[in-house]
Amino acid sequence: MTSEREKMLAGELYDPNDPELAEARMMARTRCQTINTSAPCDEKLRRSVLKELFGSGGNSVWLEPPFRCDYGTNIYLGEKVYFNFDCVILDVCEVRIGNKVFIAPGVHIYAATHPLEAELRRTQEFGKPVTIGNDVWIGGKAVICPGVGVGDRSVIGAGSVVTKDVPPGVVVAGNPAKVIRSLA
Repeated sequence: MTSEREKMLAGELYDPNDPELAEARMMARTRCQTINTSAPCDEKLRRSVLKELFGSGGNSVWLEPPFRCDYGTNIYLGEKVYFNFDCVILDVCEVRIGNKVFIAPGVHIYAATHPLEAELRRTQEFGKPVTIGNDVWIGGKAVICPGVGVGDRSVIGAGSVVTKDVPPGVVVAGNPAKVIRSLA
């Protein structure tokens, strides 16, 4: 039998009210609360909680609070990822972020989505993984939608809504985000 957690991670419809998932979300909220309220000088505590929160990369991430996520354990960070203030990641599926990625204030990354049918949406949801390459810069208040991949060295303009994959080495901006120039 497949658990709701296994269905969630596979991108299948699942019940978000499942007790195991509810408990995991509460654990993530507790960890985020600790990070968000800890003194900046208490680096040892913050680093310990970051290592527990993320699936990987907690040892080198720099995170400006507040930060919020669904589970945290489905977020895999490369080396030296920087989150500025007020970022949100809905990680019902894997969210993979490469090395040396700069994420500006207020960025939201969504792996979570919902069925279009209202009746089904009342009890079920699903997700699509998000992948962000190396050396990416995501501008303030940008939104990365479920299932999107962002190629290495690309730049996402502030306020953009990224609904489709972004090739490597380009600048995208707008709603929906479109390529506005190449960096090559």
